[in-house]
Amino acid sequence: MRSARCSARLLAAVALVLLAAGCASAPAPAPAARPNILFAIADDWSNPHAGVYGDPVVRTPAFDRVARAGVLFENAFVAAPSCTPSRGAILAGQDIWRLGEGGNLWSDLPQNIPIYTDLLAEAGYFVGLERKGWGPGRADAEAGRPYNPAGPAFKSFDDFLAARPSDAPFCYWFGSHDPHRPYEAGSGAAAGLSPAGVRVPPYLPDAPEVRSDLLDYYFEVERFDAELGRMLDLLEARGELANTLVVVTGDNGLPFPRAKANLYDSGARVPLAVMWASQIRGGRRVTDLVNLKDLAPTFLEAARLPVPGVMTGRSLAPLLRSGRSGRVEPARSAVYTGRERHAWVRAEGLGYPARAVRTDDYLYILNLEPERWPAGDPSTGAAASASAAEGYGDVDASPTKTFMLRRRDAYPRLFEAAFAKRPAEELYVLADDPHQMRNVAAEPRYAALRARLRADLEAHLRASGDPRFAGGPVAYDTFPFYG
Repeated sequence: MRSARCSARLLAAVALVLLAAGCASAPAPAPAARPNILFAIADDWSNPHAGVYGDPVVRTPAFDRVARAGVLFENAFVAAPSCTPSRGAILAGQDIWRLGEGGNLWSDLPQNIPIYTDLLAEAGYFVGLERKGWGPGRADAEAGRPYNPAGPAFKSFDDFLAARPSDAPFCYWFGSHDPHRPYEAGSGAAAGLSPAGVRVPPYLPDAPEVRSDLLDYYFEVERFDAELGRMLDLLEARGELANTLVVVTGDNGLPFPRAKANLYDSGARVPLAVMWASQIRGGRRVTDLVNLKDLAPTFLEAARLPVPGVMTGRSLAPLLRSGRSGRVEPARSAVYTGRERHAWVRAEGLGYPARAVRTDDYLYILNLEPERWPAGDPSTGAAASASAAEGYGDVDASPTKTFMLRRRDAYPRLFEAAFAKRPAEELYVLADDPHQMRNVAAEPRYAALRARLRADLEAHLRASGDPRFAGGPVAYDTFPFYG
């Protein structure tokens, strides 16, 4: 099966090259009802950092346009708060613990896992990628693939549309590198963003250095948004926007301490807006808890293709077509997330395995190796990552990280929350603690709730085949690291 799939990809790649050169005839036209698919994904972008979510500083007119013309999801979560496994889960429609070594950063995505881009290409869609697709990791020819799992690379959306066969629907993955670090220091203020309006989250120090760093992050969010706006305008000018399913989101949370690479909302909760003007009623805000692994079955259902039985994601189509706001499907009352190795920042390449269940009211986290440092080892001696220059290498190098390390005595509680070791179990009551700063797992009055959430989480992990709970080899710490 591996060989057959690889051969199919190679043939598809050859056909795409020939089509782009005008040397091959177009495939049979797909049914007119099949939508185009424009998937725009930012790199390290958190909810609520968009205008339509109420952020008073960052300006996101294109994202807001998609949200107002379509559906804005209030509670969208990644499958993992780390680039590679998050993007793998989007493509495969599966939990990260079902992706083999694809559950780690800088890994490989096993070729025997069906992904929606391949399935759409095989069904006549013209598939393409701009910039960051699946990864970082071993992709393309190095991994036995003709191109990145997200699709063949194009320099721009214009080039992609010019190469597209006249009657074929398209599936385009626009993977911005924004707002991933590093940032140009002072770029946010230079763009006119005001530090006075920044809502500094309570897990970060409220200091001028941090406010400036957040402005630089906002600046890159705005740059991503501007590129999204140009693509929407191009499709509108071509008369194709109405029959294009537009999905805009991020792959994990903002690159700040206690955010990215963490299972708190700051690392796992992302913006998500979806529009399809000819099919779904706009102006709605949906509160159902959804996971980005739900996108693969959504795309396949929109294209009238069967969803492989191995996909654990659930299509968002019923939510999109319901015409309702608020809670649409009561059963979507929990999401399950996890993480394994992020960067190579612990002795012998050890990761920090953790699993979590998030409901409307609670976040429960199970740290499976609590003796390890969640942010990476304090010493740089075992670190092979450039982000580990100051230690704690699972936290991206940044002015905020440097400030917190140098001023740890002034902010001991925040320093500990971001960098210190954590207990095996964490439990947060969201009504009182929306930023998950007070762990109540050890309090007797929450014992029954903690036991219930742990039992629910472990039951889900066993049922979905997590090798850490369902049995079988657990190799995340020994898988190759291609960074």
